[in-house]
This record gives sequence, C-alpha cells and structure tokens, in this order.
Amino acid sequence: MSSNDIAIQVSNLGKCYQIYNAPRDRLKQFVIPRLQRLVRQAPQQYFREFWALKDVSFEVKKGETVGIIGSNGSGKSTLLQLICGTLNPTSGSIQTNGRIAALLELGSGFNPEFTGRENVYMNASILGLSHAEIDARYNEIASFADIGNFINQPVKTYSSGMLVRLAFAVIVHVDANILVIDEALAVGDTVFAQKCLRFLRRFMENGTVLFVSHDVNSVNNLCRQAVWLDHGATRMFSNATEVTKAYTLYCNQQIYGEAVKLNPLKDDNAVNANSDKEVDPETSISFYDDIANTDGWKTGAAEILGVSITGRDGAPISTLLGGEKVVLKIQAIVHQPLASPIIGFFVKDRLGQSLFGQNTYAYSQLPCAVIAGEGLEAKFVFSLPLLPNGAYSMTVSIADGDPQFHTQHHWLHDAIILTVQSAKLRYGLMGITFDSVSMSRRID
Repeated sequence: MSSNDIAIQVSNLGKCYQIYNAPRDRLKQFVIPRLQRLVRQAPQQYFREFWALKDVSFEVKKGETVGIIGSNGSGKSTLLQLICGTLNPTSGSIQTNGRIAALLELGSGFNPEFTGRENVYMNASILGLSHAEIDARYNEIASFADIGNFINQPVKTYSSGMLVRLAFAVIVHVDANILVIDEALAVGDTVFAQKCLRFLRRFMENGTVLFVSHDVNSVNNLCRQAVWLDHGATRMFSNATEVTKAYTLYCNQQIYGEAVKLNPLKDDNAVNANSDKEVDPETSISFYDDIANTDGWKTGAAEILGVSITGRDGAPISTLLGGEKVVLKIQAIVHQPLASPIIGFFVKDRLGQSLFGQNTYAYSQLPCAVIAGEGLEAKFVFSLPLLPNGAYSMTVSIADGDPQFHTQHHWLHDAIILTVQSAKLRYGLMGITFDSVSMSRRID
C-alpha cells in the first residue's frame, strides 16, 4: 500500500507519565539526579512511571472511519491527543497525512473569558484558517452552532450543550481531511445531534474519521473498523462488529466478576457456514435458525435450545410478508437453580442498530424460580413490522434477575437471520401499513 493512501500511521506508540507522591519529590527529581551524575553515582528516581499507552500500532487508510472503544482509563483520550499533537509521545511515532480537526474534551481549546465569537476566530486560526477565511465563514459557523446572542457572551456562561455546538460548528467549516471526535455527540439535544450525524455521513464519503464512543451501536453504525484499547494496549483491531462483540463480552465479564464465568461460544476465526445462503428473490421476508453458527457466551447455568417463528395457528412458516401476527418461541433449559429467569430478544439491522425487542420480565407479574433440569419456553405474539430491504439478525438471551440487576447466562448474537426482499421501497428503519396513498391536482 502506498504511503499516500494512509491517513494515520501509529507505530509502537507509548506515553509515560511521571507520578510523584509529594510536591517536594518533583523538586528532588529535578536537582538530585543531576548532582549524583556529577559525582558519578547512580541517579535516584523520585517518581513512579505510569504508561497511559504502550506499544500501540495501527494504520487508518484515507476515507476510513475507525472507532476507538475501551473502558475509562484505557488510553482513548490520550491516544487522540497524541494524534492531534496536543501531547508528545514518550516512545514510538505518529504520521498523519492531511489537516486534522478535533473535538476532544468538552470545551478544550476554548478560553472561558473570551466570547464565543473570539473563540471561533482563535480555534479556526489554530486549525489553519486565515483571518480572511474565517471572516468568509463566520456566518455559516454561527448559523450551524445556533446559540443566538450567546455567541457574543463569554464562554464561561455556556452550558455543556452550547459548548459542543460551538466547537462542532468550527470543525465543520475548516475543510479538514481527518476528523477526530471524542464522545462529543453524547452531549446536546436531539436536533443538534442529528445535524452533526448528517454532517458526519457527508464527511465520511471522502474524509477520515476517528470516533471514540462507549456506545457500541454508534460504533457499529458509523465505523467499518474499530480499535479496542485496554489498559493502554491494543486489545483488538479488526472489523467493528467483531470488536464490539468481543468488547461486550468483556464488559459483562467485568460486571459479573469472579462469581460468573462467561465462556465464548466459538473461536474468533470461525466462519459462518450460512453467510452465503441464497434467498428466493420472490420472498418478502425469509429467515433461518443460525444458532449452530452464532457467537456469544454462556455461563453454564442456563442454555438457549431453539428459536422458531410460527403463525398464530402454530404452523411453521419460513416466508412472511410483514405486518401479520406471528409467534416467536424461544426454548431454554436450566442447568442451575435460577431465582428469576428472563428470556428476551431484540432485532438489529446490518449496522447493529436495535430496532425492536422484548423480554418476559416486562409481562411477568412475579419472578418464577426454577430448579436445575427444568425447561422454559418464552412465547412472544406480535405483529411483524414492515422492514426495508436488507439483512437483519435477532439476538436472544436468557438471564437471571431483573432489568436493572441481572446476569446474562446465555447470549446469542445472531440466533436468527432475516432477509427482506420487497418490490415496494420502504424508508426509515421500519415501515408502516398505509390504507391508501394518492395524489390529485388541487383546484382553487
């Protein structure tokens, strides 16, 4: 691959901080080791090292959108600051190809005593625009931020949402080649978040994006690849779907601790045998059980045995039109006593966005304790939505507890695969049934 095709190259990157137990130790470190070297003694160290990042390497091609995930303290923000040049690395190197615009910590780069207008000029200048270029774009920046007369007030009077609006408005208009975003879209109202997402999708057509988020659905939705950082090291760098699945398993294991052991269901390199299954072009909605090839985890306390979709009369069906009543059945067996079992499902689109789902706890009046060896069957009766053409998957699970505090004992990411083929175009995430659609000339 040509170096001109690479937007960001991170090689053996490391960042070490010196941690002092007391302020006087900092002074000792500055003076005493120098004196010890003069008298040819081994210098003494008055600090301990903390490696926020260590030996991190990856490449991002031009035009790619890469997510960065990891728990708090894993080094995500440090990595972005190193890439943007606001921190210097202790070891390794970073090479970037293009102008970088970054939205890092909330309000970073803003002077709280300056007005919003003054901060626009200062930030845009730092990002490489001339005063004349900022003059030409100022009205567009102010319009995008949409904070009214607050733009002439000191930034210290702004709410967190207003800070993000102004900061995002600046980076939208600096003609960057690489965009770096650190959890910025988690703040702000829905209207502004949608405006930012529309800009991101346009930018992603040609630009390069590094996107940090704790929301795995957002990473799946926006990113092709993802980097998982853990305690400053690269835990995984691969397809975004595979990385977020592994990260979800890890996070659940961290929550449960030593009390519950989550065992992956298949090797990371396993191949889905049904991934190339052909679908009848006349079929509106077809589905097939893919439990044998799915991944996820289980603790051994309970297990999903089967998933099926039937008509209201119980007759097996494999082709649906959408809109009709169906019965979803999920069978499970309990290997260890459970105080309050919960069986649930949700349906995702190809980007990993959850479209709809339900669980038995929402409709059960009281928890029902079960003993080892008992079987369970959950039955969900509902009207199947009208879905736009494409591929969908159903995640199913059995847990013990309640919606707030529970343990997932068996989790199957893609237990059922649904493929929708319809002659009628449907828009949005899900379609609805129209009684009629017409248009006529209007005569006044």
